[in-house]
Amino acid sequence: MSENRRPNNNNNGQERQPAQPNQRQGQTAHARGPAMRLMPGERAKNFKASMKTLLGYLGKYRITLMIAILLATGGMIMNIFGPRTLGLATTELYAGVQRQIAGDPIGIDFGAIATILTRAVLLYVGAAMLSFLQGQIMVSVAADITYRFRQQISEKINRLPLRFFDTMTQGELLSRVTNDVDTISTTLNQSLSQMVTSLVGVVGILVMMFTINVTMTLIALTIVPLTMVVIRVVVNFSQRYFKRQQEYLGHINGHIEEMYGGHIVIKAFNGEPASIAKFEGLNDVLHETAWKAQWLSTMIMPIMRFISNLGYVAVAILGGTLVIRRQLDLGNIQAFIQYMRSFQDPLMQIANISNVLQQTAAAAERVFEFLNEPEEVAETVTAARPDPVRGAVEFRHVQFGYDPAKPVINDFSIKVEPGQQIAIVGPTGAGKTTLVKLLMRFYEIDKGEILVDGINIKDLSREDLRSIFGMVLQDTWLFNGSIRENIRYGDEDASDEDVVRAADLAYADHFTRTLPGGYDFELNEEATNVSSGQKQLLTIARAVLANPAVLILDEATSSVDTRTEVLIQKAMDKLMKGRTSFIIAHRLSTIRNADRILVLRDGDIVEQGSHEQLLAQNGFYADLYNSQFLNQQGQMTGPTGSNLAAQAAAA
Repeated sequence: MSENRRPNNNNNGQERQPAQPNQRQGQTAHARGPAMRLMPGERAKNFKASMKTLLGYLGKYRITLMIAILLATGGMIMNIFGPRTLGLATTELYAGVQRQIAGDPIGIDFGAIATILTRAVLLYVGAAMLSFLQGQIMVSVAADITYRFRQQISEKINRLPLRFFDTMTQGELLSRVTNDVDTISTTLNQSLSQMVTSLVGVVGILVMMFTINVTMTLIALTIVPLTMVVIRVVVNFSQRYFKRQQEYLGHINGHIEEMYGGHIVIKAFNGEPASIAKFEGLNDVLHETAWKAQWLSTMIMPIMRFISNLGYVAVAILGGTLVIRRQLDLGNIQAFIQYMRSFQDPLMQIANISNVLQQTAAAAERVFEFLNEPEEVAETVTAARPDPVRGAVEFRHVQFGYDPAKPVINDFSIKVEPGQQIAIVGPTGAGKTTLVKLLMRFYEIDKGEILVDGINIKDLSREDLRSIFGMVLQDTWLFNGSIRENIRYGDEDASDEDVVRAADLAYADHFTRTLPGGYDFELNEEATNVSSGQKQLLTIARAVLANPAVLILDEATSSVDTRTEVLIQKAMDKLMKGRTSFIIAHRLSTIRNADRILVLRDGDIVEQGSHEQLLAQNGFYADLYNSQFLNQQGQMTGPTGSNLAAQAAAA
């Protein structure tokens, strides 16, 4: 059972594609300047449906979110009343100074000013407390939703059919687990309350400004569209440079990754100068576009400040005139200027909300698309796992195609007795590996039946079915951890003595003891600190420990040297003894002793029999076998010598 839980590595390396990291790096570059606020985000295919689904998902937090929104609203309202209250203190102080100049014995009423300032402090303290409580609630909700999403995605991965992983790259899947879930979490944690406070802030500040003076408010409002127009012009102009910056960032990352991965070939062919020249060319373009993009981005804030200052000047002149005419209190001008300064922030936040919502909807759409992917066919367990398992296997008129319109297996039938060794050979694409995937029920067959000990595999639970089999594959998979832990993956309840015994049977004990730490030697993430042959022996040890009733060996010796192949072959011979075994091999020398050899071509059995019987037929198998053992002089290197050479020459 060593490879039963093996993750799909068909797309190994996809997660390191430049595309995704580059995109995020490009976004980071945008985010350094205010221009990012108004740049379009990634759009969902169906924004309305995606947001509706997300809101439905938040249903269990409805009351909690309402409380958080009320707290955010209350805090914003308190903040809005702060400047007006401080303005009253300024007005009272100004009036006191005037009374003092006029010789009024009352003078400055510090008690009244203290009362007003106390009220302002209470407002700001109250706003801070409400904001703190609202933040705590949203952090809890966002953390819980992130936990639920990742838990559901993790559980979903284990329920998806293998067909799904044939079309989904690792990088794309990781992006949904990390980037997309983080985007939703960030929106709920920060942007949701920001949306509420921004809307309340804009409306509240406008109301307060109108109550102070209508004319000054209208002057202040003329600044807003002017600012937005200028920003839009600058952003539209800089956008082409941001896009080009992101493009060349991707080129550089791709080039560096390619050079790093192929550094041995580059050194062998003296390719360093060409590689450096290409990098410098890409880097020059990136430097130029990045400089222009960032320069244009940094221009926005000075422009905004300049336009705002013009507004302050206009308000100060008009306000001063109104104070002189005694049509407005001095404190109201102070409050009005504070409101003007505060007015731009919620406006910019609202302008950015559409971008945030688009990104959130797109992220939610991808997450929900994944969670709604069709799962494995539901189990209908009507039979118990055979005990003991004899290992009889039968295919009855099995038909299957990854695309139902293009069958890979046409009409496959075979009956295997317990303990038999069945070799499966044939050209690439004949359907060899597909057969064992169907046997393990990684895919559902289109027609026919597959039986184990007379029981249809569809009547067994997948867990019971897969516990019957053990797999040793060409593509060895070892995870980051000790050798002991990797072998014990075949049976997590096995003792240390069982692990050592399994390694000894698989000829992995000797080299393991020579490593630093022995069985506690830590394999790195890609298991590159041991050789390919050693990895294969460890996977065989894992299969030995699992002690399966039926064994599947898929090209287990195709990528190792001859000496290691001998060891692996010996280990597999021990492992196969007394077990039903299916052996897929391109090296036909490894399957000469099989009880029966199935020769597949285009999804059908074209020949079957023992090694000697198939050679005697002088058919397709003989052609395959002779082509591997005929040397350049027409002499055979295989055990049958000149007889096979003569057969090959005659053919």
